[in-house]
Amino acid sequence: MRALILAVVLYPWRFAQWMRREWNVFWHRPADPGVLGLIRVLTGLILIYSHGVWGLALEDFFGPYGWVSRDLARNAPGVDQAYSFWWYVPESWLWPAYLASMAVLVVFTLGLWTRVSSILAFLVVVSFVQRVPEALFGLDKLQVILTFYLAIGDSGKALALDSRQCPARPTAMANLGQRLIQVHMCMIYLFAGLDKLRGTSWWTGEAMWLALANHEYRTIDVTWLAWHPWALNALCHCSIILELSFCVLVWFPMWRPLVLTAMIGLHVGIGATLGLWTFSLIMIVGCLSFLPNASVRLAIDESARRFGRIAAGRDSRRRG
Repeated sequence: MRALILAVVLYPWRFAQWMRREWNVFWHRPADPGVLGLIRVLTGLILIYSHGVWGLALEDFFGPYGWVSRDLARNAPGVDQAYSFWWYVPESWLWPAYLASMAVLVVFTLGLWTRVSSILAFLVVVSFVQRVPEALFGLDKLQVILTFYLAIGDSGKALALDSRQCPARPTAMANLGQRLIQVHMCMIYLFAGLDKLRGTSWWTGEAMWLALANHEYRTIDVTWLAWHPWALNALCHCSIILELSFCVLVWFPMWRPLVLTAMIGLHVGIGATLGLWTFSLIMIVGCLSFLPNASVRLAIDESARRFGRIAAGRDSRRRG
């Protein structure tokens, strides 16, 4: 009886010790930077494309006489305390500032001087978003989130020009950046699913049809699904269940491949049917944070060896 009482009394202390140990392992155990380097490259490519599109109408978006003036943007709700270097760029420096921003994103993607270029890339992304808040969409939010966490973690230790001078090895900062992305992706899907439950169309199974039949976004005609309401209801409810359960099932190794495959399939379907490819791609990049570090490292090393053999073969042919 005395042993049972002692076990009950000591349980809270042991549980607290276990929680502290698991917390430190989760956030601070060194991890291979390969996954973070892969996310940096893919995120950088999306940043170059999306910010390159701004250049097609730079004067209209960022010019002093554009669609949204600087004063209007600075006084928009929730933006009055926001930062953007575009507030201070004179009209004559509009294009130089834009080209410098694109250069920063290219350098960041290549992984050159990543500790500095990652911070500059984050400032560039935030500045673009805050200058035109009326054009803020999910893509822009995900770009800010991923760029911020890549600036925190050691994203330049793998798949980067910097990694030639600094060989990749497990670091605590690489683990921290990867964990932050993972946790944030779980929160995004959880609250996206909970928010959908506030709408009656998701309960009745009509929400998927309302999206697929919308002429503004439709790229593939799938209106034939109107004659198969059971399929629309299944797609609707399965997407809700997937979003709500993602934050739990993705942490179990046996469930993770199935959950990630289903989520990637969901985003590919969104891109194909609604034309939201950039948003779908950035969400898929975020999901890649759950890839196993060991597998990504093996793929990187194997690619490097093959590239080295190809380069050596070319050199030998030139000498011959």
